[in-house]
Amino acid sequence: MKNGLLVRGHYGIINCRFEVGQIEGVTVKKNLQIAIDGPAGAGKSTIAKAIARQLGFFYVDTGAMYRAIAYKALRLNIALTQEEEIAGMARQTEITLEHSTARRVFCDGLDVTEAIRSPEVSRSVSIIAAYPEVRERLVELQRQEAGQGGVVMDGRDIGTYVLPDADLKIFLTASSEERARRRWLELQRAGKELSLAEVQRDMDARDHYDQQRAVSPLIPAADAILLDTTGLQIEEIVDRILSLFNDKVEDKVETGYVRSQNQ
Repeated sequence: MKNGLLVRGHYGIINCRFEVGQIEGVTVKKNLQIAIDGPAGAGKSTIAKAIARQLGFFYVDTGAMYRAIAYKALRLNIALTQEEEIAGMARQTEITLEHSTARRVFCDGLDVTEAIRSPEVSRSVSIIAAYPEVRERLVELQRQEAGQGGVVMDGRDIGTYVLPDADLKIFLTASSEERARRRWLELQRAGKELSLAEVQRDMDARDHYDQQRAVSPLIPAADAILLDTTGLQIEEIVDRILSLFNDKVEDKVETGYVRSQNQ
């Protein structure tokens, strides 16, 4: 599958193919890595997708992997406290991430793209992600994926743990109120009826859990560049990161890439 990530049973098979990125006559060498971390609602996925699209890189949504496992655990009525059972279930789960315009996510052949974004899954995924056996297996595959070519990967421990030697590390943040508002609007568009106060409460709880967990807590890498996205437009953030990317890896790029295609 061109431009696709395929993870089959026991999380054991990955298939990814993509070509060297070309932007306005600029050729970007393979094996460059951009790590984008940050809390929920900071804009990680939106920004990472845009960056990958502009550079012709492969985008890896690590959160979708954890969400798929959380969704399946909920669907099978496995108590979130049953760490061993969830780890065993994860090893027998088939996940497919389609790198297409739609970017569909499949769990055991079932399209769960929308289902894994539900409030219930959002409240559960941090618990699942804290389990070492689940995390280590997914991290192993994420690193395999990054080794196959230019990649933009977003998550909560990409720069600190998954890709510690990434060429560019970005830590996105925004005010708690701004992040909650963004997530609330996202849920509204998806037809999910939650109040802004409920979304704020859930987000605050997830922030606390992510920051306090023993395994790969949510913290910026020492060499990450912090970007506060509060009040900024997507295009502004993308341009800033592309400029930083050019500065960081100009010795690995045949011809310097300057800002966005829109300029």
